[in-house]
Amino acid sequence: MRNFDLSPLYRSAIGFDRLFNHLENNQSQSNGYPPYNVELVDENHYRIAIAVAGFAESELEITAQDNLLVVKGAHAGEQKERTYLYQGIAERNFERKFQLAENIHVHGANLVNGLLYVDLERVIPEAQKPRRIEIN
Repeated sequence: MRNFDLSPLYRSAIGFDRLFNHLENNQSQSNGYPPYNVELVDENHYRIAIAVAGFAESELEITAQDNLLVVKGAHAGEQKERTYLYQGIAERNFERKFQLAENIHVHGANLVNGLLYVDLERVIPEAQKPRRIEIN
């Protein structure tokens, strides 16, 4: 894994230190499980697809608070002990966190063929939308 020194960027960026710290922490904490894609559907809609094969809908939990989206998967009950000759499919519990930008809201979620889709929408408040100024 590569480490990048972001300290030169701190000199010219005021107020972005939290963003850089967040990027550094996410890179070091990421374990890659479960794999996911982030798709741009259109200008104001996004979709996160998370590979959750082996999890039932009841074993998945999605929470959104402030600008943090958390997806958890926990297998219910005891797992039957098996003897594998080769195990390439992970069966462990997981917690995946996504930091959302301002004005991004979770619109819905569905589970299709082992993929959990979380739909996101950018909702811009009226006060932040561009407005035309008349010249007198």
